[in-house]
Amino acid sequence: MKRIAFLCIKNSCRSQIAEALCRHLGGDRFTCYSAGSEPGDKVDSTAVRLMQEIYGIDLSTNRPKKFSDLPKIDIIVTMGCGIACPVVPGTQRIEWHIDDPVGKGEEAYRLAIAEIEANIQSLKG
Repeated sequence: MKRIAFLCIKNSCRSQIAEALCRHLGGDRFTCYSAGSEPGDKVDSTAVRLMQEIYGIDLSTNRPKKFSDLPKIDIIVTMGCGIACPVVPGTQRIEWHIDDPVGKGEEAYRLAIAEIEANIQSLKG
């Protein structure tokens, strides 16, 4: 199985959603991780609530992680944050341009979640 990591700045919303959806939808093809360049203190509460409502996925015990917490990764997916992610020789890198929904209302979260789900489905091929 390929090891895939979803990276952003805080690792508190989009990358956490992507890691959870990757496990939920692509767990038979990928081992899924997420991390941030400047991890926040906790996972965004609206992301936690909506992932529970939409998919029955519980993010309430997840915690933001640092890049250095990751094992060897085969595929890096950046979430469109414009950050300098680690360069790992031989690692495939994919950029997703997903707007950060934090502070923009529930509809923005739902759009981001739907876009992340569609992107993960396309990764599965």
